[in-house]
Amino acid sequence: MERTLVILKPDCVRKELIGEVTRRIQDAGFRIRALKMVSLSEKEAEGFYAVHEGKPFFESLIAFMTGGPCVPMVLEKENAVDDFRALIGATDPDEADEGTIRAEFADSIEQNIVHGSDSPENGRREVAYFFPEHEIAAHS
Repeated sequence: MERTLVILKPDCVRKELIGEVTRRIQDAGFRIRALKMVSLSEKEAEGFYAVHEGKPFFESLIAFMTGGPCVPMVLEKENAVDDFRALIGATDPDEADEGTIRAEFADSIEQNIVHGSDSPENGRREVAYFFPEHEIAAHS
């Protein structure tokens, strides 16, 4: 089984889409192994998105991610990373396939509802950033 980290971003929470997006995730066959609502500090957001430091959008990304609560989750499924990225669609909602989460709910490339790990390696690193192993439910 492969794990991936998902973050329902502040725009998802603000639009009251947590339940709808979570239902779509479960309907797609993912098992939720951990979930919590958090408000990221600037330091936490900068640490998580350190890979983007120095890029033109870094400051606005940090401001957005610290602008309200978000919901990180650990999902598990065979081929979890690729399957989740297919479910959510392209980062830019204007380029996302019809029926994907971002195509239906995102407002812009920056406020795009959800984060998903982009590789199994990053999935492991990102999961560990938010969840110690003892907080992740075992297989059922």
